[in-house]
Amino acid sequence: MANDRQQRAARAEQMRKEREKADRRQRSVITIAIVAVVVILIVIAGLAIKSVSDGNANDTALNTPANVTDDYGVVYDAEAAGGEASPDAVSVEIYEDFQCPGCRSFEAASGEFLKQQVAAGEVALTYRPFSFLDELGGSPNDYSHRATNLAICALDAGGVSDYVAVHDYLYLNQPEEGTPGAEDPDLIAAAETLGFTGLDTCIKTEKFRQWIDDAKDAGTQQGVTGTPTVYVDGEVVENPNPAGLQAAIEAAKAA
Repeated sequence: MANDRQQRAARAEQMRKEREKADRRQRSVITIAIVAVVVILIVIAGLAIKSVSDGNANDTALNTPANVTDDYGVVYDAEAAGGEASPDAVSVEIYEDFQCPGCRSFEAASGEFLKQQVAAGEVALTYRPFSFLDELGGSPNDYSHRATNLAICALDAGGVSDYVAVHDYLYLNQPEEGTPGAEDPDLIAAAETLGFTGLDTCIKTEKFRQWIDDAKDAGTQQGVTGTPTVYVDGEVVENPNPAGLQAAIEAAKAA
């Protein structure tokens, strides 16, 4: 009888040990599965973060936008304004920086006059980006470059009239010199307010930054040192108010 009890106890102990071993194996399998899932999630999260980071990283390549001239100009003439191009239109060139207070004052005083001259076929207006104020501390968050990039993104995706719409908006909403300008999400929202969508990546990566720098360098080689600098028929206009511009345009026609 005692022998039977011992045998039963031994079998029970053996079964207990086997159950414990099975439990340990099951826990090990579960632990390995959990670790594998965690590793997979970490990898997926890392790839997602990298993808977002890559999507927001500055584009350092030289990307030439559509609708520009070979010498970094954006031509707004009667045709771009919805009319017919005039072969006799006088050339007016404006070197400008969207962070420049003087450019804003120039635009407020003479912008409408020049648009009227364009619509009438009297002048062909060439905007020349000259984003230099970031280098001089004009903006603590590179607004000069980023604002110009926004306008060029619109130009590239749409056309000259889109550039002009952004151009006018940026001057109406220009930050004080030396203060932070709108951040990228605000620029994206501004573009959407103007009816331009699909520019997010172009704005976030500053797609045309190298082209903008090259445009500024080209202006420097032409002798431009600040903004606004205005040429009529190749000559600098010292007082580019409507009267001074009108006089220069008439002189160019008479030449």
